[in-house]
Amino acid sequence: MSSARGPAWGQTEFESKALRHALGRYPTGVAIVTTRSADGRDIGLTINSFASLSLSPALVLWSLVDRSPNLAAFQQASHFAISVLAHGQQDLASRFASPAVVDKFDQVAVCEAPEGVSVIDGALATLVCSTVKHHGEGDHELFIGRVVRLDTREGSPLVFHHGRFESLLNLS
Repeated sequence: MSSARGPAWGQTEFESKALRHALGRYPTGVAIVTTRSADGRDIGLTINSFASLSLSPALVLWSLVDRSPNLAAFQQASHFAISVLAHGQQDLASRFASPAVVDKFDQVAVCEAPEGVSVIDGALATLVCSTVKHHGEGDHELFIGRVVRLDTREGSPLVFHHGRFESLLNLS
């Protein structure tokens, strides 16, 4: 049985731009991951690579590009926090994604978890994790964390789709 797209279905050779375009068709949640560096500085960045790995034990994963200036801080951290953003928190997502913003936490409402990491106030879900493992795969470092504390609230999530922030109601 042949595919409706013909016998030569799909591309076997493609550039990273084509892959990025294809992946952009998959809507993802938007979160900010935070930790504290060895010298006590808060570090945070916007991610959409966050996913559940296991419910028992409670494990999550996320990835960071291997050329990030924050890579060493996350590799050395005993804990990190994932703050899942709500629709309406696009400014926070943009702020923590921008390399031009030097102090990402300046005038941002945060609270400190007992584990010593800052979390974003008003996030839909916050998961504080102990770092279980990290290792490189491709051009990213994968981080696995055991959820040790969580907090949730009601609201609509912020999603990233087709290269822009959206609401679940606006996806097309």
